[in-house]
Amino acid sequence: MMVGLIVILAWIIIAILAPVIAPFDPVKQVFKDRNKPPGGPYLFGTDELGRDIFSRILYGAQLSLPVGFILILLASIIGTTIGLVAGYFGGWIDEVMMRFTDLIFAFPTIILAMTIAAALGRSLVNSVIAILIVWWPAYARTVRSVVLTIKSQDYVLASRAVGAKNFRIMWKQIFPNILAPVLVITFIDIGNGILIFSGLSFLGLGPKPTDAEWGVMTAAGVSNLDAWWRTTFPGLAIASVVLAFNFIGDSLRDLLDPRYKTER
Repeated sequence: MMVGLIVILAWIIIAILAPVIAPFDPVKQVFKDRNKPPGGPYLFGTDELGRDIFSRILYGAQLSLPVGFILILLASIIGTTIGLVAGYFGGWIDEVMMRFTDLIFAFPTIILAMTIAAALGRSLVNSVIAILIVWWPAYARTVRSVVLTIKSQDYVLASRAVGAKNFRIMWKQIFPNILAPVLVITFIDIGNGILIFSGLSFLGLGPKPTDAEWGVMTAAGVSNLDAWWRTTFPGLAIASVVLAFNFIGDSLRDLLDPRYKTER
């Protein structure tokens, strides 16, 4: 976990201090320095327009990290709420919500996200909406399965018997028990959310081509694979964040549920 936390903390600091530590303007074009290899004033080289890749990666953290955090936070809130309500009340409420969830699960996540993003049109907001639509069902299904087990416990049945309100039971007795698995999934999904967001950007369904975003930078580099640095360094930035969040999520899972340690 410590390695993951250090990496994420480093990227957060980089995102905050990017205007201070970036050696060049990330959008400034210097045509005489197009496709310069790493070295000299350009630590990671330049792209097809002569823009400094190192500076663009630093500024890219200002976009990719907040998008990942906000996207997964919204998905976890929506999915947890739906799963909690469906699992607790059951009946037609559960049936309707879970059938809608199953409908989304019927399609491959990335394909459905691409379809929605393409239908909405290319923009940062539309790509976030597309990913959000396909991401919350995983939380809903996980939370619902936990709630179905918890709501039959004696302490929940006793609360119902003495007339406790449904909202109080869900908030005070059920929600604390679903928090641990939700936290584990959330930390892992932040990295995955950044990955799929970069994937949509790579396919031309995310931010504008001029934006300093890791997926956009990787896509632009594919047009000239001889300039390997144009794809390698943005790709390494994405990989480092995804792996760091996965390390944190795995460590949290071991910490909150010791059974995983035994199984492994």
